[in-house]
Amino acid sequence: MESIEQELLFPEEPLTTESWDERVTQRALDELFKATIAYRSSQSYLELMRFIARFRFYSVFNAMLIHIQRPGARFVAPPSRWEREYDRRVKPDANPLVILQPMGPVMFVFDVSDTEGKRLPPQVENPFGVGGGPIGNELKQTIENVKRDGIRIHKSRMGSQRAGSIRTSKLSPPAYVEFPKSAKTGDKKRLPVLYELTINLDMRPEACYATLVHELAHLYCGHVGTPDKKWWPDRRSLPRNSREFEAESVTYLVCSRLGIDNPSAEYLAGYAKTEDQVPDISLDSVIKAAGLVEEMGKRRLSPRKPSGVA
Repeated sequence: MESIEQELLFPEEPLTTESWDERVTQRALDELFKATIAYRSSQSYLELMRFIARFRFYSVFNAMLIHIQRPGARFVAPPSRWEREYDRRVKPDANPLVILQPMGPVMFVFDVSDTEGKRLPPQVENPFGVGGGPIGNELKQTIENVKRDGIRIHKSRMGSQRAGSIRTSKLSPPAYVEFPKSAKTGDKKRLPVLYELTINLDMRPEACYATLVHELAHLYCGHVGTPDKKWWPDRRSLPRNSREFEAESVTYLVCSRLGIDNPSAEYLAGYAKTEDQVPDISLDSVIKAAGLVEEMGKRRLSPRKPSGVA
């Protein structure tokens, strides 16, 4: 029998760099971030990150949408699910929350505070879980999926002071990695190595995964450049403190939503204590990169298509 956690999952299609129109949503999120004070203070930003981390049953972007509309939300579901699964009814004066729907424009959900009826099971009353758990298949799945972006992973012993690094490959002639074209046929596509990513072997699997997420965050936030601006932006000119803040934010979201302890939680909390405002960052890049890296740990992704290829 499926667990309640599985039942709560909607089959959402993640907003990755391939399905998120850069000209529309990037402007919307970054304009929200820059034009209001809602998330620019360090404490407000930290609260936003914690909120998204707790709403692990929804995509990163949908959790963001819920927070914008109802920062105090605890658990949301559409009316049909409230009635069918929990024998609860939406109150007549309740205000719906709008999130994105798979294979459609939007869907309307309601917070538990806007419903009445039977008492909720403990797993729904407190759906956020406890941190500190072990990593599952996410590490192995992500290591396979990075090949689609021409990333070659090196596992080495770098000492206790270094966890990982990512850099542009300068091999000439280039090396190649193989990535499956199709899960059905097993055919593979040879892709040139564009990036070299190194992970310290002297760490437990959870720490290795957090390191991998951190380095991928640097890549997908554009800190290492890009081979195709349709995949992710080129933001190499971003100041170092902004780059690190974005990478730590992505790492915190992805790992916390899996229930994995990670040093990024301490980093963000410490920053909020010493700094009033967050550095100049792109909220769009953080949310998008977190959603993509999270999805890379869930399933095998399809090969990327260069710009202009249908």
